[in-house]
Amino acid sequence: MSEPTIIQVVKSVLAAFVGVQSDENRKKDFTQGSLKLYIIAGVIFTVAFVGGLVFVVSTVLG
Repeated sequence: MSEPTIIQVVKSVLAAFVGVQSDENRKKDFTQGSLKLYIIAGVIFTVAFVGGLVFVVSTVLG
């Protein structure tokens, strides 16, 4: 099996982040690819999400 592309990793992380990841895709993620890649993408999206929330709240309040 081949490594997933960056686009596939991003789609998978976003689907899992929102909570709509299918069981089939989740199993595929665990059998293919690098755990390190998924962790890095997850951390990046989490930091971007928190940063976006901080920006919106500070803009609205101040």
